[in-house]
Amino acid sequence: MSPALRIAVAGKGGAGKTTLSATLSRLVARQGRSVLVIDGDSNPNVAVALGISRTAAAAIDPLPMGLVSRRLDGAALNDPVATVVDRFGARGPDGVAVVHMAMPAHADEGCLCSSHATVSAILADAEHQGDSVTLVDFEASPEHFSRGTTRHVDALLLVAEPYYRSLETARRMGELAAELPIKQVVVVANKLRSPDDLAAMEEFFANHNMVVAGRVPWSDAVLDADKAGTPLIDYDPDGPVVAAVAALLERLTRPDSAAA
Repeated sequence: MSPALRIAVAGKGGAGKTTLSATLSRLVARQGRSVLVIDGDSNPNVAVALGISRTAAAAIDPLPMGLVSRRLDGAALNDPVATVVDRFGARGPDGVAVVHMAMPAHADEGCLCSSHATVSAILADAEHQGDSVTLVDFEASPEHFSRGTTRHVDALLLVAEPYYRSLETARRMGELAAELPIKQVVVVANKLRSPDDLAAMEEFFANHNMVVAGRVPWSDAVLDADKAGTPLIDYDPDGPVVAAVAALLERLTRPDSAAA
C-alpha cells in the first residue's frame, strides 16, 4: 500500500490549474488509488473538468460549516474523511470523488475563514488515508497561504505560463510556500509554444531557486475539449498534454521525488 499523497495546485488565474488538476486526478485513479479532489475555488469548475455533467456538478452542495472542531494540534474533522465525501461529494469518471469548498451564498458575508479551516482539516486527516491521493485546486488568491491552508500538503504545484505576470505570481507564491512545512514546492511550466519558452522559464525559476518539475506544451486540444464540454483526458487521451501530465505524476510519486 502506498502512503497517502496530498497535492495542492496553485497559480495565476487562467494558468491552467483546473485542467491540470482534473487530468492528474484521473491518471492517478487509473493506477488504482483512491482520489479525492477538493475544489478550493469560490467559482468551482473541477467537477465538470473531471467529466461530471453540468447538471450533476451544479447539484453538489458546498461543504457546510460545522464539520470541523478545534483541537490542540489544529482543526480536525468531526467525522472521517470518507463519511464527509459520501455525504457532500460526488463521483466522476474513474471513480474520482470531488467536494466543493464552501463559498459565499450572499454578498457582504465576510471572510471565508471557516471554509479554509474545513479544507485544512480534510488535508490533515487525509494523511492517514493510505493508498489515497487528495488534490486541492486552489483559486488564484494567495489567501490559502496566508491562512496556512496548504500547510498539510506534501506537494505544491505552482502552475505558470511563459509570460512575466504569471512567472511573478508563481515566484511570490513560492516565497510564501517556503514558510510552510511543504515537502515539495515545484513549478509546472504550462502552455509552452517553443523551446525558447521553456528555456526562459527554467532560467527565471533557477534564479529564484525554484524547480521546474513539469513541462506541458501548448495544445489547441485543450481549448477544443473545453468547447466540446469534454475532459481533455477523454478528448485527446494520447495527446502531448496528457503525456506531459503523466510524466509529472511519475516524478511526483517516485521514491526520490522529495529531492527532485
